[in-house]
Amino acid sequence: MDAKTPDAYGALIEPTTLKIQRLLPGPIERIWAYLIDSDLRRKWLAAGAMEMKVGASVEFVWRNGELNDPPSPRPADFPEEHRMQSRITELDPMRKLSIAWNNSGDVTFELEPRGQGVLLTVIHRRLPDRSTLLKVGAGWHMHLDVLVARASGKDPAPFWQGWSRLRDEYDRRLPA
Repeated sequence: MDAKTPDAYGALIEPTTLKIQRLLPGPIERIWAYLIDSDLRRKWLAAGAMEMKVGASVEFVWRNGELNDPPSPRPADFPEEHRMQSRITELDPMRKLSIAWNNSGDVTFELEPRGQGVLLTVIHRRLPDRSTLLKVGAGWHMHLDVLVARASGKDPAPFWQGWSRLRDEYDRRLPA
């Protein structure tokens, strides 16, 4: 499936809310596993064991350079690893997972069957400022491109190279 269906770029649906979607190969149970299983999630986003109940704490651990083999060189101002404490705020298995993202808003993942595929919608609310919005927009875009590649059995594009290009693209696309 093509990562550009629907539009690969995230869009502001409110001044501090980014929505981005990807169509993934099903079944929905497999894509749900990519959201909740630390070992699978680590291959496209961040590791972190997740107890499946509202109110449960989650520590996400990002190592974006490890999303590619060989590892992708990271920008100098980013650490090799980033950790964040989070909390599950809503859970509807196979359909919806919402997480309070410490200090940078709330993230909701929604899954919807689409024929043989699954539409994944990510909504990141309460982004605190434009700089964060641009980093997050480029980040979600690249992380979801990595997920599409992984779910399709392909090698993902180099994360940091794509992220740097996309940050500039989101700067042009999103209102100042």
